[in-house]
Amino acid sequence: MRIAVAGLGKIGLPLATQFASKGHQVVGVDVNPVLVDAVNQGREPFPGEANLGQKLAELVPGGVLHATTDYAEAIPEADAVVIVVPLFVDEATWEPDFGWMESATRSLAAHLSRGALVSYETTLPVGVTRGRWKPLIEQVSGLTEGVDFDLVFSPERVLTGRVFSDLRRYPKLIGALSPRGAARAAEFYQSVLDFDPRPDLPRPNGVWDLGSPEAAEMAKLAETTYRDVNIGLANQFALFAEHHGVDITQVIEASNSQPYSHIHRPGIAVGGHCIPVYPRLYLWGDPDATVVRAARQANMAMPAHGTALLRAALGGSLEGRTVAVLGASYRGGVKETAFSGVFPVVEELVRAGANVQVHDPMFSAEELAGFGWTPYTIGSPVDGVIIQADHPAYAGLRSADFPGVEALVDGRDITKADNWRGVTRLVIGQAQR
Repeated sequence: MRIAVAGLGKIGLPLATQFASKGHQVVGVDVNPVLVDAVNQGREPFPGEANLGQKLAELVPGGVLHATTDYAEAIPEADAVVIVVPLFVDEATWEPDFGWMESATRSLAAHLSRGALVSYETTLPVGVTRGRWKPLIEQVSGLTEGVDFDLVFSPERVLTGRVFSDLRRYPKLIGALSPRGAARAAEFYQSVLDFDPRPDLPRPNGVWDLGSPEAAEMAKLAETTYRDVNIGLANQFALFAEHHGVDITQVIEASNSQPYSHIHRPGIAVGGHCIPVYPRLYLWGDPDATVVRAARQANMAMPAHGTALLRAALGGSLEGRTVAVLGASYRGGVKETAFSGVFPVVEELVRAGANVQVHDPMFSAEELAGFGWTPYTIGSPVDGVIIQADHPAYAGLRSADFPGVEALVDGRDITKADNWRGVTRLVIGQAQR
């Protein structure tokens, strides 16, 4: 097949690479010319995705994968078009911003060939595939869905850093507008993916047809919103445990020893492209979902809570105090700041009058300064430390690494208490150690 992939970001590029590795001719299209040039040179444009560099170095010189900034080059004659263009959410209103996706949809529709299968993999609010993208593609292309082309929603369900292994592990969900579209989508994804045996699943691992795009859209929102709600509950438990001098880690371990309890871990922030965003997409379609809204608000309040813990440990004021925030990434081991807790943590500290410096082993000092932060070097004097991301490099840190430190707020419970003797060490959901 000839396959076009629109959007060559941290999900789209590994997907394009996966498709090409199965023997198909793949062209990726992206608005970023620097990224496109890197791909066409067989170089990974961003670090941290297992096996991506090796695959690009093999597939690009082999002539089965290339990239372009021109939809007119990528889309015509494509048997399948897969869209992985970002959907943003307004921070203030929680409304989805369809701007980039609408632009990509118009561009692909203008060059769509008769007979193509169009698959949206970007997570969407329920009803958008049928109610927004179908009529837009028909209007721009002059083609009719179900007659001249087929449209399907098939959400990506992978985690950056391990995309290729996740593609094998999780069922590929599809929801089409017609039986013919469903059959074509199933055939397509079976030809570009491999699936690991999963005896734990109620049916064989592979392509799962959910019967409609609405069902597939909701499935993706449900699985990610569940995590946000669960973390919100864990954070509520953590605050209550702190008030009563209880160690929430022990409580969660005890509760989860019973097979019907699956409480997640509390922490200083919930970040990334998915968990903080998709509950808002769900709420856009279901504004009366009080449980979802309360959980999102509870998780958004945790950076302020972590800052309050440090303020109390430093005598009730952060005015003029030097504080190191460790971790710009939203999670450990990933060079990505999307919706990272570092932003609200730094904002809270600055609002409290602290002199804030930021450290992250995956970012250079110049990159950190590019965000407007003062870079921190471990070994420099500080009054307080907040661990925002659980990078493995932070696990072995000790108070001696931070001359003058009086208090640590470990927002990820990654440090060892014995390494911080003589310092007020606070972990969210635990009594002071």
